[in-house]
Parts: sequence; structure tokens; C-alpha cells
Amino acid sequence: MTTRYRVEYALKSHRRDQLGLLAVPFVLHSQPTAIFNEESAKLAEVARATHQRYAEIMRDVEQLVNDHSKLIPLMGLIRRSKLRLVTFDGDVTLYEDGCCLLDGSPVIPRLIRLLQQGKKVGIVTAAGYTDASKYYGRLKGLLDAVSSHPGLTDEQKNGLVVLGGESNFLFRYNQSSPDLLTYVERSEWMLDEMRLWRDEDITELLDVAEASLRECVSNLNLPAAVLRKERAVGIYPLDGHKMHREQLEETVLVVQSMVEKSEVGRRLPFCAFNGGNDVFVDIGDKSWGVRACQRYFGGIDPSMTLHVGDQFLSAGANDFKARLACTTAWIASPTETVQLLDELAELEGRN
Repeated sequence: MTTRYRVEYALKSHRRDQLGLLAVPFVLHSQPTAIFNEESAKLAEVARATHQRYAEIMRDVEQLVNDHSKLIPLMGLIRRSKLRLVTFDGDVTLYEDGCCLLDGSPVIPRLIRLLQQGKKVGIVTAAGYTDASKYYGRLKGLLDAVSSHPGLTDEQKNGLVVLGGESNFLFRYNQSSPDLLTYVERSEWMLDEMRLWRDEDITELLDVAEASLRECVSNLNLPAAVLRKERAVGIYPLDGHKMHREQLEETVLVVQSMVEKSEVGRRLPFCAFNGGNDVFVDIGDKSWGVRACQRYFGGIDPSMTLHVGDQFLSAGANDFKARLACTTAWIASPTETVQLLDELAELEGRN
């Protein structure tokens, strides 16, 4: 029999998922075998009642799973071949951490295959540049391959966009641009809710985040410098230094808590995350970024969208909130991204 101590321990916050509380009704209806020494008729009645109760519990579990499947319809989406938009994180998803997407990457032909199928491709990255040339440097292999590919139509090529700063800067593919990307004015893709984000609130939130970051640098003795951008603020390591994972995660938790407790943090969405060797706070998050891509391409439904990323832990992971906008796939390397896209193509080919 499961003891009360073991049940309570399993239900503590550090060991609990959303279905963890379902352990309670099972334990409440369990009995130690030592008490079953009465007549068989009574045992049979107890068994029937317990069986009925467990059947009811499992029916409730089935309903929970069915409801959850409606929110994350990945297999249904694949089997019906209705996938229209695939968005990707950058580092660790399309290329190794801190690297670039260069010629010869096995990810590139898979992305081109998506475009050839008429699907839209969005790269939703934390990198927040206002200059197209910097994105070209990170994505050169892909952009050059799209530009020179003889099997892609202009319409298919135009199905590629880059959304930087999580949800702040949109660039579309442009064959005639030197960097093969062109900045898109916010008025062309912003969600209605985004129009309510006031400049003074953005400045105030970044001020709060910057003050928290500076305090962490001081208190944790971090070898880091602070970088303030138009819609983000963060810390990065000084030359020749590297910050430890524990320091980065502690910084994320402190900054996130401080911003959430501020008045502006309750009005304005933001994302605090561990970038592997830095910590940044961005205005908005990837749920807004994915939704902006959906809007830009004419209003693609969440059930027809897939986001692929490597950071889905609840704290300090910037792909986590993409779950609010669409189906998501959690990978751990560019190799797994390749495998995922091959599996996707195989499953769609069976329809």
C-alpha cells in the first residue's frame, strides 16, 4: 500500500506535474491487504465498489487527455496534412549554440522542402537586431540556398521570415536585397494587443530589469557587462570569461521575480531567459512572436502551426511560452531538428 508520507512527498511542488494530484483518489480508495479477512461476499462487494470508482477515475483521466489533445493537436495535425507554418528557434535548434547556419548544414534542405510544400517558415529568435545584415550573417547558408534554389518560386521564397527580439523586429525574405532580407514595419504585422504597449512602459520595464541585472552582477560577482537595446536589456560575459549555469539561472530567477513584482511588469509582457552564456530580458515573448508570424501570413490557425525549439523549462527558457500560440516540439540539438522534419515529411507522405 502507498503510505501517506510517500503520497505527500510525491505531491510536493518539486516533484509534481499537472496530473500529479490524480494520485490522491487512487490512494484514498486503496486498502491494506491485511484487513481483508472477512467473508468472501463482503470482499466481493468491496472489490466491485473499488473497481467502479477506479473506472470513474480513469474516465476522468481520459477526458483530461482528450481536452489536452484539443490544445496540442500535433498528431492530428500531421495526419490531416494541414500544417501551414513552422517556426524555429535559432541557437541549438537550427545551429549549434553561438554558431551560424552555414552552407552544408543538413537543416537547410529540410527547410527548403517545407517552402517547396507551400508551408511558411519563421525563424523566431531572441537575437534582437534592427539591421538585416546581422541576421544575414547568422543565417547566410539558408538565405543563399533559398536565393539560388531553382525549384523555389518567388511566392515560396517569400514564405520565409525572421522575427527577432522574440517578438519585436520582423524581416521578410527579399530576393533583391543585398542581405536577402527587408525590415517590415510593425504596422504590417503587429497584433492588436501589441498596439497597447506604450513606449513609456517599455522604458520603465527595461529600467527595472536593468537595475536587477546590475544588482545580480554585483551580488554574484559576475564577470559580465550590461547591454541595453531598444527593446531588451541583458548581461554578457567579459572577454575571456564565462559565467556558470547556476549563476545564469539564479540571475534569471531574481530578475524575473523583480520585474513581475513591479507595476509595469503586471501591465506589459516580457521574457527573462538564460541564453547559455548570457541573460536577457525582452519585451514580449515567443508566444507573441509566433502569433505575429501567424498574422503576417494571413491569419494561420494555431492548429496549423508548429514551433520547434530547445528551451521549454518553465524558468529561464524562452521557447516555453510558444506553447500558448501553437503546437510545439522540444528538441535538444540541430540533429534532432533534422530528425523531426524527416519524420514529419514521412508522416505527411502517408496521407
